[in-house]
Amino acid sequence: MTHTIKELAEALGAQALGALSLEINGVAEPADAGPQDLALAMSPKYAEGLAKGGARAAMLWEGADWQALGLDAAIIPARPRYAMAGLTAAMDKGHGYGSGIHPTAIIAPGAEIGIGVSVGPYAVIQDGAVIGANCVIGPQAYIGPDSHLGEDSLLHVGVRIGPRVRIGARFIAHPGATIGMDGFSFVTPEVNAVDQARASLGEEVDAEAQSWVRISSLGAVAIAEDVEIGCNTCIDAGTIRPTRIGERTKIDNLCHIAHNVVVGNDCLFAAMVGIAGSTTIGNNVIFGGQVGVTDNTTVGDRVVGGGAAVILSKVPEGRVVLGYPAVKMDTHVDMYKSLRRLPRMMEEFAAMKAELKALKGD
Repeated sequence: MTHTIKELAEALGAQALGALSLEINGVAEPADAGPQDLALAMSPKYAEGLAKGGARAAMLWEGADWQALGLDAAIIPARPRYAMAGLTAAMDKGHGYGSGIHPTAIIAPGAEIGIGVSVGPYAVIQDGAVIGANCVIGPQAYIGPDSHLGEDSLLHVGVRIGPRVRIGARFIAHPGATIGMDGFSFVTPEVNAVDQARASLGEEVDAEAQSWVRISSLGAVAIAEDVEIGCNTCIDAGTIRPTRIGERTKIDNLCHIAHNVVVGNDCLFAAMVGIAGSTTIGNNVIFGGQVGVTDNTTVGDRVVGGGAAVILSKVPEGRVVLGYPAVKMDTHVDMYKSLRRLPRMMEEFAAMKAELKALKGD
């Protein structure tokens, strides 16, 4: 995994300065970097760490004086944070899954395995599954019957893919992700307490106790190309139509996408996002950690949901929301400021009340 400064800069579309033949075999923070590491000092506030480490080369910000920083070479990208994507990809040594099909893997006779596929120990691929070329199926992964996995996809350890799931090319699922298993959909023979609560919006309910009956999930999941799913994230199968995830969407760890949800293209969901059933999320939507979205609603394109926002109604496109219930961010900030003033206002009110009482007593 050794690269010269020139090779790295060309791969990143960045400017290379100094000793272009200097070889690099790792990346590190400035204070921890050694002679063969590329130190990441992409803004002036990180540059002071270079003196504490042993780096001979660094990725710096535009306009940095690399020679004054005591370096032999430097890489200057136009957008340092974006350049990190290419840099880390070039230096990534992978997860060591190996090549070929491990002898302990169980592959049904009716499964179709493409050219260059790697299948790890104790993985299971069921009948009718189609695995595209150059996929890597990690140890103990499971792919259900009649599911399709697009080419160049990567399933890490213990990923579970249910039946009839359709996944596009270059898909990545991290350990424990579960896609296409039954949705949480149950019904009672008669009107139940949930039905009454929805209709009355909070009045007392008097429905008799009943047992719940499962509604089976027939719709599976459809995932477009270049999607990435985090550890222990679950995407439930649709009831009749598929639950859908759009192109290039990235979903973090411990998220839940319920049955019949539609998620657009280029969305980004941080950890513990939960989206309830039959909700539609537009394109380029960003949710911070722990954002929750109610069922049967719509979130428009380019919406940004701040961390722990709880969306209980339709959100128009381009809106930034925060709070519980989620409202426009500036409105939430004003509400929060007012809430913080309440103790002082109550003290002032008590003082005014005492003064008024004294005046009446006179």
